[in-house]
Amino acid sequence: MKRFKLSLANQIFIGLILGIIVGGIFYGSETAQSVLQPFGDLFIRLIKMIVVPIVLSTIIVAIAGVGDLKSVGKLGGKSLTYFISMTLVAIGVGLIAGNVFQPGAGLNMESLEQGDISGYVETSEEQEGKTIADTLLHIVPTNPVQAMVEGDMLAIIFFAVVLGLGIAAIGEKGKPVLRFFEGMANAMFYVTNLFMKYAPIGVFALIGVTISKYGFTSLIPLGKLALTVYGTMIFFVIVVLGLMAKIVGVNIFKILKLIKEELILAFSTASSETVLPRIMDKMEQAGSPKHIASFVIPTGYSFNLDGSVLYQAIASLFIAQMFGIELSIWQQITLMLVLMVTSKGMAGVPGVSFVVLLATFSTIGLPAEGLAFIAGIDRILDMGRTAVNVVGNSIAALVVAKWEGQLNPPVEEEEITGQAV
Repeated sequence: MKRFKLSLANQIFIGLILGIIVGGIFYGSETAQSVLQPFGDLFIRLIKMIVVPIVLSTIIVAIAGVGDLKSVGKLGGKSLTYFISMTLVAIGVGLIAGNVFQPGAGLNMESLEQGDISGYVETSEEQEGKTIADTLLHIVPTNPVQAMVEGDMLAIIFFAVVLGLGIAAIGEKGKPVLRFFEGMANAMFYVTNLFMKYAPIGVFALIGVTISKYGFTSLIPLGKLALTVYGTMIFFVIVVLGLMAKIVGVNIFKILKLIKEELILAFSTASSETVLPRIMDKMEQAGSPKHIASFVIPTGYSFNLDGSVLYQAIASLFIAQMFGIELSIWQQITLMLVLMVTSKGMAGVPGVSFVVLLATFSTIGLPAEGLAFIAGIDRILDMGRTAVNVVGNSIAALVVAKWEGQLNPPVEEEEITGQAV
């Protein structure tokens, strides 16, 4: 008799459903939140513990495999071109949706609760003094070890690229160092799979805390905003990213099926870091060479946040409509350009979506206090935009691989290729 066994995706999904139920039952219970929170925090800490070693080792191995500065520059240039293009498309889709559906029009602000955004305001004020030159200089770490301790992803990526080029340049002398980092990468991927066995419990706890803290009632007054955001995100993934997938010869629904475990996990935890190692591995299965997936996906986590900028565009129009402020087409174009720049310049900043919006509002005259009205459901919306960011970076690895002429047949062709809808 064949023993019944649940797949990890099904286990995570069950954890998600049970977490929603438990969170709903214990809505507003601080005791329930205090009991569940450590189990969720443990999972996040386990994953964060291995993200830096994986990113460092895989990029070093990838760059050492590419071999020369010209090839790395070419790969980086193509990646950045795609990231900027898709960011503008995502912002444009968000602005169109905001104008068509008018989620903030006629909304009674007196019926809404205001959340505390003081922490985001302080962070925004800290960022305002920084120029583009300061941001670019920050990418180059004065102390690589400190960058790793602080989890400064852009600085870690820069150091890994430089070290990878150095290893490639010294030839045979660099082989022992390269083998060390190859071994580290393999060991970290093993540890990742080990930690993923705890994922259903972590998801159950994290979603339980979220629902218990915010509940479903917070969605009712802002239901139109939530529906607009999620509806537009679904459209963006199926149509826009689906078109990009079709261009490279894969079916978006097959890709979504391939990364379903990671999507449920990213959605439940509202954290892209929890799935970064497995997404790199899955995109290698889908046909992206290891060195491209290992470079594009971690870099995309800082420069290619499609879901975040799409949400920011809709949220900006929502605030304008709620306060009865009419934004002209030129103001909206300005909004698009400012969002594109600020979303790149503040990568890695805590509460980045709110901080980007605060920085953007000051340039087009929108009231920053309006963000307090959507702070209550930001966590619910964050779950969706995190999942979209994961899909966007997955497709980016395949697009860049195709652009480089190195897209390989998928490991299981019948599971991934096909006619895109």
